[in-house]
Amino acid sequence: LAATQPSTNWHLKENAREHHTSKFSSEELIVRRGQAFTITFNGTEKPEQNLTFLAETGPKPSKATKTLATFGISSTVSKEGWNAVLQSTSSNSVSISISSPHNAVIGRYRLSVQAGSSSPASLGTFVLLFNPWSSGDDVFMPSKAECEEYVLEEFGIIFAGNKNHISSFGWNFGQFQGDILNICLSIMDRSLYYRQDPVTDVSHRHDPRYLGRVLSAMVNANDDQGVVLGNWSGKYEGGKNPSSWTGSGEILQSWKKSGFKPVKYGQCWVFAAVLTTVLRCLGIPTRTITNFSSAHDADGNLRVDEFYDADGNHLERGADSIWNFHVWNESWFTRNDLGPLYSGWQVLDATPQEESGGIYQCGPASRYAIKEGEVDLDYDCPFVFAEVNADCMYWNYDSATGKKTLIFSKSTEIGDSISTKAVGRDDRVDVTRDYKYEEGSAKERDIFKKARKKLGLEDKFDPTAPTQEEIEQKPDISGKFKVASSLEVGKDLNLLLVLENLQSDAKTVNVNMTAWSTLYTRRRVNEIWKDSISVTLAPKEEKQFPIKIKYPEYQQQLTTDKTIQVTALCHVEDGIQVLVQRSITLDNPAIDIQVLGEAKVNKEVVVEVAFTNPIDSEVKDCVLQVEGSDLLQGILELRIPPLKANEKSSTKFKIIPSEAGPKHLLVNFSCDKFEDIKTFKMVKVIN
Repeated sequence: LAATQPSTNWHLKENAREHHTSKFSSEELIVRRGQAFTITFNGTEKPEQNLTFLAETGPKPSKATKTLATFGISSTVSKEGWNAVLQSTSSNSVSISISSPHNAVIGRYRLSVQAGSSSPASLGTFVLLFNPWSSGDDVFMPSKAECEEYVLEEFGIIFAGNKNHISSFGWNFGQFQGDILNICLSIMDRSLYYRQDPVTDVSHRHDPRYLGRVLSAMVNANDDQGVVLGNWSGKYEGGKNPSSWTGSGEILQSWKKSGFKPVKYGQCWVFAAVLTTVLRCLGIPTRTITNFSSAHDADGNLRVDEFYDADGNHLERGADSIWNFHVWNESWFTRNDLGPLYSGWQVLDATPQEESGGIYQCGPASRYAIKEGEVDLDYDCPFVFAEVNADCMYWNYDSATGKKTLIFSKSTEIGDSISTKAVGRDDRVDVTRDYKYEEGSAKERDIFKKARKKLGLEDKFDPTAPTQEEIEQKPDISGKFKVASSLEVGKDLNLLLVLENLQSDAKTVNVNMTAWSTLYTRRRVNEIWKDSISVTLAPKEEKQFPIKIKYPEYQQQLTTDKTIQVTALCHVEDGIQVLVQRSITLDNPAIDIQVLGEAKVNKEVVVEVAFTNPIDSEVKDCVLQVEGSDLLQGILELRIPPLKANEKSSTKFKIIPSEAGPKHLLVNFSCDKFEDIKTFKMVKVIN
């Protein structure tokens, strides 16, 4: 090689087009493994001389750990190892097509070239990612439309609320924006695994199963100063309320800017959304999944115990809980460790709930293994199985005597309406059947028994479990809460408690009722209301009792999850107690987005956001936050003047789209009475 440093043309545009990496805004070559890319360089006196290339990654590259490859020019591409094929030569430059193996370690590589026995000259660096478009890759996804959605799509919809009332909000994953790829690479280099043994860690980075597990640990701050710090207290001083984020970009950028200090604060959907961004960025197909009535089985007995006092207050006893919803991830890859049946969608969960292998990480658990009750397979299948299948036991607990009495048990409560966004459209798809057989079917119970057996729960005497007699006792009355008006923040809440006597003799019932504001995890925050009534029900009679909770009664008490848990504990004279409960999620008032005119690449277009104050008093401290990949840079924050009772506000701002195609604009509006009213709008951008 000549003494001068060779200059390299990385053919960024052409290679990016071939490798589905055009969305990255980088001056560095970004390509996918198992596929050829072309580079041209000069500074070689005689290109036909025997050239040797070196591709190396990580701190101590070696052939043994597959982090160093040396390869010469060959006439054909072989499937094994790294290859270089000569494309063309001119008097002073040479074009080479380089390909990496399907199972290459991913990350940033240093590429150099050596002529004969002279010392190697650096050609520069490039980044190698997973390749779901390539049939030899562990993350290969046969459907192109699914690759588009689960790797290339920067917008997502996350489902929330509760099983009676599913709501949704948009999220800007933003995996191709700015510096996100570099941040994702530094997340890998800050994991506990890397710190303990960098050489081994980097050598495992060919394996999506390994990286999925490592990154599920790194997205939460527990153990490793990871990206997001969880907070489920209802108080978020010193950080941002988890409900206020609208995308992952701001979170990942803040983590880097602060010198890698955990970002405050996250709850489950934030962890899942950030993990989606990181995995899509690296090329592993990933989506968010919402499980309604999700069990957190802390003691691993596939049973969740909930305790209530005589007044019907839900008690924080024991570590088990049932969340109104929980969001986790599914990533798509093969399970060479388990066999082809278990390949496909794998559950990963970055929310720090229980330790696994001594740190807060969860998965990958094969979704097929969960459905079939194969809870002895790696990783964390018992925990995920319980999230969608655990049995529920509701107990009355007397704190004076320490005595607990079973009120009732239910095996069909947990794991409802498991949801994800549709491919290529903004709709909800129900994937419950992919997690379990139909509730109440014999097959579903058989699988549950199989799982219990595998965990050694069938033969073990459990002193905390209810007796068969307790489980089989039949109540004299039944009850339910019905919603009797629209469920909107700012409006009074009207409910009906419906009680029915199931027996042919009259029954006297004392009913203790409470309403608490809760987090989406059903953790109680503030008491809103309580009442008690005594009723007599004639034989087989059904009676309705109206309940009204006025807006001023709950307004101060509500959390940003806008969730109220109403409970009625019915003490039937000479009979067993009956628990009636319902979790109610209120809707925020609507907010409207209009794009005024055609959205064209690199042309200003005006957007109007309208909000009407629905309550009879002024709202102030109004702030509008707007973001959207390829529509505007970063986050736009606008302050809005106070709004009088029932007044309408209209705010206009300009955006300059940078890329054609369907893009999404996300808006978040907050004021002193309403927090985090979210909406999104699809904007069709044309050239």
